[in-house]
Amino acid sequence: MPSTTNASAGSKPRKKKGRRARLIVIVLVLAVIAGIGYGAYWSVDSVRASLPQTTGSIKLDGLDGPVQVKRDGYGIPQVYASSDEDLFMAQGFVQAQDRFYEMDVRRHTTSGRLSEMFGKSQVKTDEFLRTLGWHRVAQKEYDSELSPATKKYLQAYSEGVNAYLAGKSGKAISAEYVALGFENDYKPQKWTPVDSVAWLKAMAWDLRGNMQDEIDRSLMTSRLGPQQIADLYPDYPYDRNKPIVQEGAYNSATGEYDQNATGTSPQSGTTTGGAAGTGLTGGTQAPSSLQSQLGGLSDVLDQIPDSAGLGPNGNGIGSNSWVVSGDHTVSGKPLLANDPHLAPQLPSVWYQMGLHCTSLSAKCQYDVTGYTFAGMPGVVIGHNQDISWGLTNSGVDVTDLYLEKFSGDGYLYDDKTRPFTSRKEVIKVAGGDSKTITVRETNNGPLLSDRNSELVKVGKKATVGSSAPDRGDGYGVALRWTALDPGNTMDAVFEIDKAKNWNEFRDAAKDFQVPSQNLTYADTENNIGYTLPGRIPTRAEGDDGSLPSPGWDAKYRWTGYIKQTELPYEYNPKRGYIVTANQAVVGKDYPYTLTTDWGYGTRSQRISDLIASKIKDGGKVSTDDMRTTQMDNSSEIAKLLVPYLLKIDVQDKDVRQAQQLLENWDYTQNPDSAAAAYFNSVWRNILKLAFGNKLPKELRVEGQCLTVSPVDNTGPADEDRKVRECGERDTDSAQPDGGDRWFQVVRNILKDEKNDWWKAPKSRTDKATSTRDELFGRAMEDARWDLTAKLGKDIDTWSWGRLHKLELKNQTLGTAGPGWLQYVLNRGPWKLGGGEAAVDATGWNAAGGYGVDWVPSMRMVVNLDDLDKSQWINLTGASGHTFSAHYTDQTDKWVKGELLPWAFTKDAVGNTTSDTLVLKP
Repeated sequence: MPSTTNASAGSKPRKKKGRRARLIVIVLVLAVIAGIGYGAYWSVDSVRASLPQTTGSIKLDGLDGPVQVKRDGYGIPQVYASSDEDLFMAQGFVQAQDRFYEMDVRRHTTSGRLSEMFGKSQVKTDEFLRTLGWHRVAQKEYDSELSPATKKYLQAYSEGVNAYLAGKSGKAISAEYVALGFENDYKPQKWTPVDSVAWLKAMAWDLRGNMQDEIDRSLMTSRLGPQQIADLYPDYPYDRNKPIVQEGAYNSATGEYDQNATGTSPQSGTTTGGAAGTGLTGGTQAPSSLQSQLGGLSDVLDQIPDSAGLGPNGNGIGSNSWVVSGDHTVSGKPLLANDPHLAPQLPSVWYQMGLHCTSLSAKCQYDVTGYTFAGMPGVVIGHNQDISWGLTNSGVDVTDLYLEKFSGDGYLYDDKTRPFTSRKEVIKVAGGDSKTITVRETNNGPLLSDRNSELVKVGKKATVGSSAPDRGDGYGVALRWTALDPGNTMDAVFEIDKAKNWNEFRDAAKDFQVPSQNLTYADTENNIGYTLPGRIPTRAEGDDGSLPSPGWDAKYRWTGYIKQTELPYEYNPKRGYIVTANQAVVGKDYPYTLTTDWGYGTRSQRISDLIASKIKDGGKVSTDDMRTTQMDNSSEIAKLLVPYLLKIDVQDKDVRQAQQLLENWDYTQNPDSAAAAYFNSVWRNILKLAFGNKLPKELRVEGQCLTVSPVDNTGPADEDRKVRECGERDTDSAQPDGGDRWFQVVRNILKDEKNDWWKAPKSRTDKATSTRDELFGRAMEDARWDLTAKLGKDIDTWSWGRLHKLELKNQTLGTAGPGWLQYVLNRGPWKLGGGEAAVDATGWNAAGGYGVDWVPSMRMVVNLDDLDKSQWINLTGASGHTFSAHYTDQTDKWVKGELLPWAFTKDAVGNTTSDTLVLKP
């Protein structure tokens, strides 16, 4: 069999033919079983063998004392131990019981060893992941950056996982190993502390900021000019959507961020008009060599799995978190809500758990509950006995792409040739021969261009400026990224888990280096707060990180990192609430560039408006108000556009019938709403006609073909040279995606009825458009027939949920396995409400279709007055076992917007306990 136990074991790969034969037999059995009835067992033996023991007792070598694991009716565990080491050892054991297959796949991802499990189809992915070197960096962190206490906890966690694995075959671990042919002879490699640390790299990758925007802006220059690109990356609308931090200011005299300052509110020294940035191209057309290289890079990025389940290559990633002071709540103590928006994954990326010391002391310091990652100790989001916290992605710019000029066996830097740093990586392949690759790095980082031939092609008409070195055989592309520098983020997880107040929380958060996150805070003493930690680079004057930079020029190197004392925060603001939903962190006067690509604040402002309206005239916010706000599905772009759409004189009676759906619509996107279905189709077609059809093929959806003028078009005479070009981008990352950046693009030109963007060429069935209303009318007609094709001619049968469906897929065999296997492993579809940039952010990509691409991956509301009155829900369930009762037992409630009771105190946990397992030394 392929060696998944030890990279140096030297065992020969099992012949693919044998595995395939076994898989065919398994699939045939499954076909028969599936024909009998949904939910039937693969076999009684294989299913029972992998389901966890949840009652009675198990001996666990290495424990100092007995540990109780109490599970409620949803299989959510609460662990009770008398020492920190026992607590985290038990956490590792319990998570492995429920989720080891998921953990195993994750560590094969982070170490670039997916080919060992899934064969040659994953070789390219492994090459890219080995080039990034997540596991290598994690090893350096463990060796030299983490505190002794953190190492001790990581080791204890690993011992717990390995105690679970001891003596087990693949069949006894998870049914997926049976399908892979690993049922009897699979001996998983022991879990290591570095396997846990490396998971943070996957998190950081999926939350890496504006790397895709940096690529897209550069690709646009093949067809769009600087002003057109600026139109598509408009400035953040500070006049309409408030930043997170509104009270306080940066003190230029002390060089620190001063929460107590008065007067000018803190502002951000960023604008989001990316085309005007400096970087390599200085706002002019990017070189054709860059087009080719970045197109190739985008192809590579599309091949990388959603390793953390956090979204399609970083696009659309968002989250909501807000906190309301006790001055404005029914209980008189704060309420804190959080719902991270991530790619739907089965099982959910989150694992709910409580970690409780039977008695708090120096020996046992934790009493914490919340959402964890299977494979990593501690709690990532949740609360302890004193404080609660939530996370949203800050979106700060922590990546830069550098063009590198090769020179002999090295690269050019300040007119001198430097040698590459290089290493060999051996990729083992299940059912095939191993492959050896060479990873090269410059002083800016790993050469991503080595992983794809398109990245090293050179355009013959590159315009990089007179100071650029001769392009010769081509420029390489290197990645500078904060997560590739060893850090100690893992320390922050444990420190936050035991923090007792604002000062301890802030001190702990300083170590949360990557990924940089917005942290909301509340405590039982009626304090609320926000802080932005993270390792955020500073750049040379004039370089805003919005476009690739010349790696050969030292002045484009990072100059350092923003000091933690200079990063913005808020504590007990006078308005009584704080909202973070990926909007700008600060305003215009902040002296550092945090990013050029904030979210545009549609969700955050909607949440703020709902809170403000509730507390107006002394109103109070309840836990249920927080839950209701999480489910708000109002369409802000519909509020803007529908009045214009209703004024269009529609002649076609069928289109007019659809238009009438909008007349009394309240702009809510409920799953049964026909108006929401029609409007979102109109919005999609507006974007396609006004913008999408004018973008280069590298940004358009794969397979969508257009007849266009050549890139080097010089005038009307070239009309005869039009060519057929087909899109190249995956559906979940194509443009225009329809998010709130596009809301702002359309808002900016809406009143300019003859703006050039409203011009669209004729098609086989439609006339050319030259005005806004002509394009809107054509979009309304196209939407009518789009929905007729998808939902039928009778508009009474239309609904948004029929278009906007959630399908939960097992992230390995559920996406690439045979059909019957997918049937057994996957669940759904569910008809959803909500939508792009709504608070209930069930995201969809308007360029690719209506299907759900990311969701609120969990929801929680913490009540700081009575923690046992807090509520939570997960997207799927506690278990990763496909035939477990807890595989997706929370999903139906999640769809309806319901929350489950969240017991915390010992008595409350006891009252909800269904099963108790005792782990004995």
